Amino acid sequence: MPAKLDSGRGRLRPARSWNGVRAALALGPVLLVLSGCGASPPPEPGMSRGVPPDLRGRRVILLPVQLVVGVAGDPDAELSFTLADVGDEVDWVRENEIQDAMRRSPTVQTRTRGLPVGVFLQAEVDRIGDPLFGYLRRMEALVEADAILLPVAASYEPNQAMPGSGPRVRLTAALVEPRTGRVIWFGIEEGEELDNADPRALASAVENLSRTLFWYLGG
Repeated sequence: MPAKLDSGRGRLRPARSWNGVRAALALGPVLLVLSGCGASPPPEPGMSRGVPPDLRGRRVILLPVQLVVGVAGDPDAELSFTLADVGDEVDWVRENEIQDAMRRSPTVQTRTRGLPVGVFLQAEVDRIGDPLFGYLRRMEALVEADAILLPVAASYEPNQAMPGSGPRVRLTAALVEPRTGRVIWFGIEEGEELDNADPRALASAVENLSRTLFWYLGG
């Protein structure tokens, strides 16, 4: 039996600006468990909380990006291609497989898009609660997986770390243990400073995310 997935611990510093993504958060309320006694500050680009586990040999659901703001190209296709290429030893479960399972079990109430993920952009999350946990737990029950990679947002944003520099694609993602709702890893990666119309703007952000997820491969 595979070993239980585990995570590291860490803290996220306040973000200076989340203008593009926050404008898209026309989402209903969601109950999630935040770390500490009070609400933590919003995450900052470049931050990574926890350490992604070795996913080789694991069955991992790859969901679509839930919020896309101002990004040219197709973040879902770019993620699917790059993660499958770099993480070729992972048993990826893609959206079409989940949709097929949903059609076979129409009474199971879950979905792959429009998930209530806004809290990830507002505070540090240790464990997700309902309704998001219910969606992911039922989804896992349909296809049986060890973890869910939840791409929270893809946005084209100013580079806060270097005032005066140009914007770049920013990817926010979480790795969740679906049976418990525990957030194994959360991170925000940015790509190169390139024009949004340049395919490398999105590709470089996805590549940086893949390096973080598959740190154990080196390179």
